[in-house]
Amino acid sequence: MRSILVVPHDPHWRSLFEEEARLLKSVFAQEAVAIHHIGSTSIPNMDAKPIIDILMEVRQIERVDAYNEKMRQLGYLPQGEGGIPGRRFFIKGSEDHRTHHVHIYAAGHPEIERHLVFRDYLRAHPQQAEAYSALKRGLAQRFPHDIDGYIAGKQPFIQRIIEQAYLWRENDRPSQD
Repeated sequence: MRSILVVPHDPHWRSLFEEEARLLKSVFAQEAVAIHHIGSTSIPNMDAKPIIDILMEVRQIERVDAYNEKMRQLGYLPQGEGGIPGRRFFIKGSEDHRTHHVHIYAAGHPEIERHLVFRDYLRAHPQQAEAYSALKRGLAQRFPHDIDGYIAGKQPFIQRIIEQAYLWRENDRPSQD
């Protein structure tokens, strides 16, 4: 049975991402466009389930299935689209004890921007990140073995933050130039 465990931020998560990104780049070589650390483990000081979420942009999503065997050799379990059209999803570890998630989209897919703007907004707004941490801690206590309940409990907060994040990006975000 899969347990929901939310733990304090671990600065080591960044190096775990970087190590895995190097492995993924070696597997996908010229197909990979960009590799991003996303999710709560990518946000400083945020409590999170200790699973490294990685988003990879590729040139053509249809080619990703040809890499399933190489991903298995790295310890990943291919999950197909995993419920999101246009995505390929891989978990590392087992169904009950995951260490990494890899979400792969073709460059330009709208889910890429959604993930990145959410991450960037929470990085720039630590008070919102703390509110999200508190919500996740409470949900993990309330739904210790119910991933669907845990996810459903986060959805209203996530949707509100995404809406704020798009507005922030359009109006308030400092120029990255």
